[in-house]
Formats: sequence, structure tokens, C-alpha cells
Amino acid sequence: MRRGELTDKAWQRIEPLLPVADGGGRPWRDHREVINGILWRLRTGAPWRDIPERYGPWQTCYGRFKRWEEDGTWARLLEDLQVKDDAIGTGGLTGSIDSTIARAHQHAAGARKRRTTAGRSIRSNRKTGRCSDDPEAG
Repeated sequence: MRRGELTDKAWQRIEPLLPVADGGGRPWRDHREVINGILWRLRTGAPWRDIPERYGPWQTCYGRFKRWEEDGTWARLLEDLQVKDDAIGTGGLTGSIDSTIARAHQHAAGARKRRTTAGRSIRSNRKTGRCSDDPEAG
């Protein structure tokens, strides 16, 4: 097991909550392997195509992630785990914030600052290079 992958204890807890293959069509790739690939992608923020080969084809990881999001599997899984954790008193919700969308005001972004005296701007006279308190000077 590698860092960031599901532990045996975590896997035993979520395995019964996952969908089961209906027997028709092609057999599914191992859920644990695919979930580890999805977790790797979410943890690193890398594109789906960059998922390491040990987790299977990236298309499988993306397809399962998308299908489970649409059918509510992820929501049911999270809700079930939260309810069980709350019942035994070990619950705690962990969130993640992607800072790539954070915006700063222009004044916080390193814009040039004007020097001030008593709340007034100090303008320099372009001809002499000296500062003046008179806003009309210049």
C-alpha cells in the first residue's frame, strides 16, 4: 500500500457500500484499485490522463467517478460514513478548498502605493523633482 491509498480498515468499511456488478457485460475492474486512482487524481489535482498505470486506464477511473457522481453513490457513501461516525462519536467533516479561484483586490496585488501626509497625496513637481503639499502645484 502506498501513501494516500485506502488502508485495509478503510476498505473493509466502504466495500459493502459500493455497487455490485449485475453479471451482464464485461467484468468490472477492482473497485479498490479504481478508487485509489480517483483519490490519487483528487489529491494531486493532475489531469485524468496522468493517473499512474498501476490504477488502471484513466478512462476507467474517470468513467467510474462520473457514473458514481451521477447516480449518487459518492453522496450515499459519504452520508453513510458520516452517520456511522456520528453514532460512535468519532465524526468530523474534512473539507478541501481549491485556491486557484481565489481573487485578491487590486490593492492587495502589489500595486504601487502613493505616499501620503495627513491623508493627502504628495505630488512631485515634474520640473523640479520636489514634493509639494499643494495639489494644484505641478
